[in-house]
Amino acid sequence: MSVNLHEALRDDVRMLGDSLGRTIASDLGDDFLDRVEQIRQLAKEGRSAAKPDHEELLAAIEALDKTDVLPLARAFTQFLNLANIAEEHHRVRRHLDADEQHEPDDLAVLIEQLHQQSHKTPEQITEALTQLKVDLVLTAHPTEVNRRTLIQKYDAITDCLKRLDRQEPVSERLDQLIAQIWYTDEIRKQRPTPVDEAKWGFAVIENSLWKAIPRFYKRLDQTLQAGLGTGLPLHCSPVRFSSWMGGDRDGNPNVTARVTAEVLQLARWMAADLFVQDVDELRKELSMYRASAELRAQVGDQTAEPYRALLGDLRARLEATRDGIEAQLKGYPCDSSQWLLDDQALLEPLMLCHRSLCECGMEKIAAGLLEDIIRRAACFGLALVKIDIRQNAERHTQVLDELCDFYNLGSYANWSEANKQTFLLTELQSKRPLIPRDWKPSAEVQEVLDTCRVTANASPDSLGSYVISMASKPSDVLAVILLLKEMGIGWNMRVVPLFETLADLDGGPDCIAALLSIDWYKAYTEGRQEVMIGYSDSSKDAGQLAAAWGQYRAQQALTQVCQQQGIHLTLFHGRGGTVGRGGGPSHTAILSQPPGSVAGALRVTEQGEMIRFKFGVPEIAVRNLELYTGAVLQATLCPGAPAESEWCQYMDQLAAAGLRGYRSVVREDPQFVPYFRSTTPEQELAKLPLGSRPAKRRVDGGVESLRAIPWIFAWTQIRLLLPAWLGSDTALGEAIDRGELQRLQQLYRDWAFFRTNIDMLEMVLAKTDVSIAAYYEKRLTSEELGVLGASLRDRLQQTVALVKQIKQESQLLEDHPIIRQSIEVRNPYLDPLHFLQVELLYRDRNQPDQCLEQALMVTMAGISAGMRNTG
Repeated sequence: MSVNLHEALRDDVRMLGDSLGRTIASDLGDDFLDRVEQIRQLAKEGRSAAKPDHEELLAAIEALDKTDVLPLARAFTQFLNLANIAEEHHRVRRHLDADEQHEPDDLAVLIEQLHQQSHKTPEQITEALTQLKVDLVLTAHPTEVNRRTLIQKYDAITDCLKRLDRQEPVSERLDQLIAQIWYTDEIRKQRPTPVDEAKWGFAVIENSLWKAIPRFYKRLDQTLQAGLGTGLPLHCSPVRFSSWMGGDRDGNPNVTARVTAEVLQLARWMAADLFVQDVDELRKELSMYRASAELRAQVGDQTAEPYRALLGDLRARLEATRDGIEAQLKGYPCDSSQWLLDDQALLEPLMLCHRSLCECGMEKIAAGLLEDIIRRAACFGLALVKIDIRQNAERHTQVLDELCDFYNLGSYANWSEANKQTFLLTELQSKRPLIPRDWKPSAEVQEVLDTCRVTANASPDSLGSYVISMASKPSDVLAVILLLKEMGIGWNMRVVPLFETLADLDGGPDCIAALLSIDWYKAYTEGRQEVMIGYSDSSKDAGQLAAAWGQYRAQQALTQVCQQQGIHLTLFHGRGGTVGRGGGPSHTAILSQPPGSVAGALRVTEQGEMIRFKFGVPEIAVRNLELYTGAVLQATLCPGAPAESEWCQYMDQLAAAGLRGYRSVVREDPQFVPYFRSTTPEQELAKLPLGSRPAKRRVDGGVESLRAIPWIFAWTQIRLLLPAWLGSDTALGEAIDRGELQRLQQLYRDWAFFRTNIDMLEMVLAKTDVSIAAYYEKRLTSEELGVLGASLRDRLQQTVALVKQIKQESQLLEDHPIIRQSIEVRNPYLDPLHFLQVELLYRDRNQPDQCLEQALMVTMAGISAGMRNTG
């Protein structure tokens, strides 16, 4: 099937590319631009069937002078960034076209189906929506390679494309922006601090989500009114936002208690500042004199402009809050008596204005900016986002170990689990303090205690969950609750175990069952338990197939445990952007979860560059908010039938085979680590100043200590994408060899979980390229290690064949020709970057050079842009 990219998209890409070309020619001359175009043409020819090799392209790249390497890498990288901008804008344009054609959106179709086909009453649907808790957690995982200054320029280009669609003259402005981009370094000179990362997250809220949230709720309200005759209450916000930026200290020594305290204050400063601007605009609009008796009672009868009077008081308090926080951040004393301290104090005057306008026949005015601000207040509140705290379980054990040593109680770390629990529960119910005044703990322990003190002193509405990474036992959870209590917390914070490895996922349900069997702990939960499921580390530990099944089994069992105990379970999904880290289309992933596991509540991480892709443009943000809300609503009201027991037993077999196939290479083949280190740019990635967090948990550690992001990033750069498919080849291949192809095809047809995994596997395989991976190996790796590389590439090709058999396709992405063509269009721009990166790795490893390292980092950013993900 032949599908051409939409002509408008092609025109945009061509226009942006031409502008970039003029800028390059102006800077470096026509001869250099001709060389760029020659290399692009050779890459295009190298992809054609008539000329299937890259010899001329390779010769042209190897002949490059050192001074040409960096600008060439920059040229192809920036073209791919511009192509991404055009493609994202085109997605918005297609969606707007659908609106203009009055095509029903997905949410409208879903609500109609729930009402008509699933026989849910309007009351049931509306109640489910008002009770919905979708919490999108923005994280600072270092996968956003673009600098914030460049992102702002990319956003300005998007704005120009919107104006161009309205026939406005923008060519001069586009040329200016593209020139600004060309003359700006792509790569940061220094790693961002955790506070920088938090500010970047807040900027996404200010520039996009602040606009998107009221638009989303207006559409949702109109959809409900049209389909059910009832709207969404104004104070209701099914979607909320949290953040790990400034709170995630697992393996990141740069996130300290002081940083967390600062980020908590900055978030409140940003919220107050945004609401000050909103209320200013609202006061300009609400000049009316007619008001209800209720509002008049607040402002007095003599006031000619009662709404402005009421909002003036609100603005003054918001301003006092903002300016007071700013003074605190600068270390000055301030009077907080006039501050707005709770969301109700923000909402009350806004709702009073709304009631008054409606009572006085001015519903149209009430439905404008005022409702937008009320929706924002309901969603963001005065905290803007809720900050999660995350720390490794070992750090809490270290605190208690030093404390018990001080009291001569022996080594807490070496106690049995039963003894730990007895000690912790005794101390939790004790009225005396545990921590002595004259104790001098180590610096690491003091930092954990300081973090718990900051947490205890913060406003509850500023905080989300306390997440414990590498949790495996009840004592891991009880220890955190005890430390928070000792620091004076006055409320029951959610303490959330994160089950990451396959063994922890398998043991997670027993851990939660043991916790809920403790009367004291069950009372502490107040009827709600949150559990985080790790996707990144479980996949690195077990391979994608075994990890996905381990996650499914764990969710199924956790749901049963909590249902039996009468506890409401919220599952927190630690997904990354890539399939190897649990990524993929969010709505299909939600609908493929075990029935009953999404019961009106879902938390999910949004990481790195995915935040910008999903939420960086208001129109795309609205679309993604609709997808999340619709999927959680559907999974809640129509959870579907449980998987048949024979399917689960069969998946146990496939997962076991996948685990064996994956670990036989990653853990057991002595050539694997040397091959990984020499063939991929894994070691060079540490030089790329992506985020505030180190690439490894331990400086002296091997692959097992490597964080999941650089692990995926390295394989993505060479187009082998091994973490997403290794192990699946073994499981599916052995099944088909046993004559079970029809059974696999039936599972694909009838089971959402299996279908989602195969579809995501297919999407990854479409981005792989064995010839590119082979060239990295040929240039960078010894012949001895090349034996393993040849085997891996052969297994990759077998996986492609297996997926095509299961899906009964002649080529990958047969059902998604636009995605397939998008990948094909990028290849002539990606190939030069790959071959250039190999050349740079070869030169830099043999004769290190700072100029070459800069170009190497640019190729990494360019390949990430072309692949549409990093890690």
